[in-house]
Amino acid sequence: LLLQAVAKLLDNAIKVTPPGGEVRLSAAVVETADGGAGIEVAVEDDGPGMASADRERAGQRFFRADEARATPGSGLGLALVQAVAGLHRGELVLEDANPDGAPRGLRAVLRLPLS
Repeated sequence: LLLQAVAKLLDNAIKVTPPGGEVRLSAAVVETADGGAGIEVAVEDDGPGMASADRERAGQRFFRADEARATPGSGLGLALVQAVAGLHRGELVLEDANPDGAPRGLRAVLRLPLS
């Protein structure tokens, strides 16, 4: 299930990244809020990004942001990723790929506890 979740995040990023753009995959062991250890798997793209209101709804089944309506898909991908994260006591976080304020890109982070 984790492999499918990461594959779905990569598939989404590839679909929205323009020619010549980049999709980046990273994984790191991180400290969790409770002082434990966790892992973060992040997929970052150079696509159009996603409005914060859309990011809040992106985990709902069949939700498609206006910018994604012309892109193939059913609106189930991020809902599946979110469900897999929940099964593993983790979470899916969607954030701007460019925190410096540039209007492009999305960073999807799958956060999971190690124990």
